[in-house]
Amino acid sequence: MQDQVLYALDLFGIAVFAVSGSLAADGKKMDIFGAIVLGFVTALGGGSFRDILLDCGPVFWVADLHYLQVAVVASILTFLIVRRLTLSRKGLLLSDAFGLAVFTLLGAAKTLDATGSGSLSVVMGIITGVAGGVIRDVLSAKVPLVLCKEVYATASLCGALVFVVMHRLALPGILSIILSILVTLSIRLAAIRWQLSLPLFVSKKS
Repeated sequence: MQDQVLYALDLFGIAVFAVSGSLAADGKKMDIFGAIVLGFVTALGGGSFRDILLDCGPVFWVADLHYLQVAVVASILTFLIVRRLTLSRKGLLLSDAFGLAVFTLLGAAKTLDATGSGSLSVVMGIITGVAGGVIRDVLSAKVPLVLCKEVYATASLCGALVFVVMHRLALPGILSIILSILVTLSIRLAAIRWQLSLPLFVSKKS
């Protein structure tokens, strides 16, 4: 049951991150190929980086082509819809927030299952959640969200920590999954809604 839930969440995360990647092409004079590339790297980049670092067999989308298919289809649909509807930047931020929450949980869960290390699971949860968005922002000539003052990686950190702690307390797996996603998503959405931010790195001028 838990494995089925994680697989469904994985496909959902691929779809929403592909949407956020394709939305980043808006206003950049990219064609449909460019939109698909952005959707592809956003959806699959974080998980690919995680699997390479863990050296736990074939990268997930190579082992299961459903991930690749979902990423491409979601990217194409987003490209077609945006050509007919006007979507604000908030649409990108919201889809990115959902992807961040889901991928943080999945990265932490897969790492904990593979290594048993809580600290490594938190790190890999963050990497899985943010790496795809970093690649997307770099390719679309933006400063990555994770490097800005916005509360982004911090939300991922909190969600991964919640999952690991609840797992250590031997609480039901489904409950751990739900709470981890809700924590990351709530913090990120609150940051978007109320423009919450971390202190900027600004030196004091003499």
